[in-house]
Amino acid sequence: MGRHEKPLDPRQSPVARLAADLRRLRREAGGPTYASMVHRAGYSVATLSRAAAGEQFPSLPVVRAYATACGAAPGEWEERWYAVSQELTAREQGDNAPSPYRGLARFEPGDEDLFFGRDALGAELLDLTRAHRVVALLGPSGSGKSSLLRAGLIPRLQRAVRSGEHGAAARPAAIRVLAPGAHPLDRYRSALVPATGDGETWVVVDQFEELFTLCPRPAEREEFIAALLAARDPGSCLRVVLGIRTDFARRCHQYSGLAEVMRGASLTVTRMSTAELRETVVGPARAHNLIVERALTARLIADVTESGSALPLLSHALLETWKRRSGRTLTLDSYERAGGLQGAIAQSAEGVYARFDATRADTARRILLRLITPGTDDTPDTRRSATRAELEALSGVPGADGVLEALTRAGLITLDGAGVYLTHEALISAWPRLGHWIEENREKLHFQRWLTEAAEAWEAIGRERGVRISPIRLAHLAAHVSDAEQDDITPLEADFLAAGMATHRRTRRNRLATRAMGSLLVATTLLTAAMARKQRRLLRGLY
Repeated sequence: MGRHEKPLDPRQSPVARLAADLRRLRREAGGPTYASMVHRAGYSVATLSRAAAGEQFPSLPVVRAYATACGAAPGEWEERWYAVSQELTAREQGDNAPSPYRGLARFEPGDEDLFFGRDALGAELLDLTRAHRVVALLGPSGSGKSSLLRAGLIPRLQRAVRSGEHGAAARPAAIRVLAPGAHPLDRYRSALVPATGDGETWVVVDQFEELFTLCPRPAEREEFIAALLAARDPGSCLRVVLGIRTDFARRCHQYSGLAEVMRGASLTVTRMSTAELRETVVGPARAHNLIVERALTARLIADVTESGSALPLLSHALLETWKRRSGRTLTLDSYERAGGLQGAIAQSAEGVYARFDATRADTARRILLRLITPGTDDTPDTRRSATRAELEALSGVPGADGVLEALTRAGLITLDGAGVYLTHEALISAWPRLGHWIEENREKLHFQRWLTEAAEAWEAIGRERGVRISPIRLAHLAAHVSDAEQDDITPLEADFLAAGMATHRRTRRNRLATRAMGSLLVATTLLTAAMARKQRRLLRGLY
């Protein structure tokens, strides 16, 4: 094997472990001399021997060249190199070093120190909320509305000083953040009651479009909207900020009060300028004493500018690049290895999915489809929140807890108390596999969503026995449940469907019995009439 190498303890450090792995690779390759490896590696004997000495961390190109010279796949050794790099960085920064990037997750009020690039828009939104009692923040999916509301507006409200111009209180008496969900009034009626004490109560309604995608009752929608718009009364102690996706603006305009708010008290989230994008990339890294290569910053800005509104993609790509950083530096090479702007989400999702066996992969598919509300001709597919109990109650779903944890660790879904939801709707369009599942099951998903909502309403009124489902809908539901072999419905939904079918059978039996009784009555009447006529003829013959 040529030159003698000093003994090495791989437990000594991550660098020593990598060096030991390189030495083992060389032995398994037949023990080529470093002199013979030079020709294939393109590096000197000294450089190659230092890589396996365990005294200093070799560069990635050297490790790739070493592996190539030994006949190994360089990609595998690239993974090992990045793992060691991350471990070294974690040791430098302390164990469990926090990421400066949020990935697909929104920024929260506590993330203000990492929320860069929206200073001007945040100040403009604050001024608008001081001038109007009900305000709408509009923007397409992925424009960062939720983060602007939470990390851009709320901290500013919490620091607010008394304004004589509009009479706004120094600090809100309370700030309440909510998303409508399926039953906004049942869940948030008390949240629309002002808090006692000095100041006004601010209600921030994020994901306002859930009022149309998740709330099934038009009457409840109207009542909830009326309760929010009541804050426009000068005597009200409420102020309301609505975060609305622009593709649901037309639905909002069907309500005159909302239309007035959107015409006179709205702010649209615009695309970031080049300077704002640069701050979004560099600011969080700087706050964590990290470095972003200039080439990476330039590439990110170019990619985002070319693709339009892509902030979730940018944030996720930055998170994945940070995971693959070289020491304290985020590199262009790490970004490309993460999949780039357009591929990072799909690469992360596929990476998790590929580690599941066939059973857990099917469990993941069924769980993720439960978190989707399929769109219609004029609305896109959106996410929905489910409860852990709902997901774990799916018939025959093995290992649901383990699948949920794996998807959560990858940042694809979020567990929020008892609630479970996709971390961002960008996953729907950015992960081709999920998009294919949705298209393949679109019709079934529409019926499934109806079944879930109807079953929950039935449960809320005490599971009354005479539940009625229209025969046409019942036939469709039965067909889809049969196709899924009842594995995609919960016990509650199965009970609701069984109750509906029982009512349908009773109704059919009653109708058949009624028809039979009617036919018998007609026959009896005709027979009686015929006998009466015959009797009259007999009597006339006697007399």
